[in-house]
Amino acid sequence: MKVSIVTLAVLVAQSFAEDDGSWANIVSIGQRPYYLVDEMKPSSVRDKLDECAKTKTSYARTDFSIGHRGACMQFPEHTLESYKAAALQGAGVIECDVTFTKDRELVCRHSQCDLHTTTDIVLHSDLNANCTTPWSAGVEPMCCTSDFTLEQIKTLCGKMDSSGINATTPEEYVYGGTPDWRTDLYQYGCPTIVTHKESIELIQSYGGKFTPELKGASVEMPYEGDFTQEAYAQKMIDEYVEMGIDPKDVWPQSFNSSDVFYWIQNTDFGDQAVMLDETEYDNETQFLEFFDLLVENGVKIIGPYLSQLVEQDDSTELGMKASAYSEAAVEHGFQMIAWSLERSGPGLEGWYWSSLENMTRTDGDQLALLYFLTQEIGNVIAVFSDWPATTTFFGNCYEVGLRDSSSSSTSSGGEDASENDSSETTTTTDTTTTPSPSSPAGSRRHLQAASQMINFALKLVGI
Repeated sequence: MKVSIVTLAVLVAQSFAEDDGSWANIVSIGQRPYYLVDEMKPSSVRDKLDECAKTKTSYARTDFSIGHRGACMQFPEHTLESYKAAALQGAGVIECDVTFTKDRELVCRHSQCDLHTTTDIVLHSDLNANCTTPWSAGVEPMCCTSDFTLEQIKTLCGKMDSSGINATTPEEYVYGGTPDWRTDLYQYGCPTIVTHKESIELIQSYGGKFTPELKGASVEMPYEGDFTQEAYAQKMIDEYVEMGIDPKDVWPQSFNSSDVFYWIQNTDFGDQAVMLDETEYDNETQFLEFFDLLVENGVKIIGPYLSQLVEQDDSTELGMKASAYSEAAVEHGFQMIAWSLERSGPGLEGWYWSSLENMTRTDGDQLALLYFLTQEIGNVIAVFSDWPATTTFFGNCYEVGLRDSSSSSTSSGGEDASENDSSETTTTTDTTTTPSPSSPAGSRRHLQAASQMINFALKLVGI
């Protein structure tokens, strides 16, 4: 019965959407955000989100919601399928981690040397033999994009990032080790490895924006003597220029300050360049000196990890307070893009939650943290998420990062954001004309109806 309801909703929704031949504007957040609201501890934030969950029937794309490697909690990272899932979950911005192949083509991979855990390369005996360190029983392999041409890499299938411990066969190595709170469900059927250019085309087709991360090279630079770090950084930007992408729709990022400074000084894409920061500082002096250096070089946006930004404080409603790092970042005038939500598994153990390790946590604290970052700390304009539906839900409920229908700009939202659906729909007092199904307004109306229908069906059957 449940399947029948969802199938009927999808078929009817498709009939609405087919007027413009695209599903690009459909946003479906599924069941998980509602589950997370139920898991929240009692608070005024829970009350607001619970009311939003009960009353909101459609959701808009929000630039607050960044698809971290796509939607990699359940889909193989940096594949076409993962990016599509992120787009359909309402991620306004989707990440391609950029590295290069043996023939200097740019591809989307989290690391230059992760093909052995994120693809089925070990199953290809001829390619496995050409890895930096080939797999064999008892040997930990290392297979790098720089070991292979783009043509060779395109023969591979993406898979969940994992490896079988103590594997005795290639199959055991490739398809073992996925954490039990993730899934292998979507890695069958050969998920598609994409080039950087293909990711741009795909994300653009879904109305998305871009945050490519230039990954550090695992090979010695300059590569083959003449492919310098600067040429690598420029090549990534050149592909956006070549495809006619507005710099306002791109947030290039790197952990290497030289890359960020290069983009600021030499390209039109430096205004939104993001200085990623994974440093675990020993004292405040260290990050204050780093912040001063960034300001001197024109950096406006930084990318800290979640536990850098908050500390435990049992005297507050949510048990959190701003860290000295986040307070200093605000004082320096930085905007912040934080990483990464939905990456720690049930119970929220591990590095991303280390500053709150003594707090009794539930999965619902992810939504509480989003509230604290955006409404208490401020200056946090977006959050990476392995499951973007969660950040999309929050962004809609608090009207963070929603796009102005007349432009590509975003709104910052706030504590007093309206709880109605005004961000998705436009009411007009002109009753003399009705948009035709083929007009942009008519298409939007049909797509909104399709999105509402799918979300309603998912809520109805508990999916």
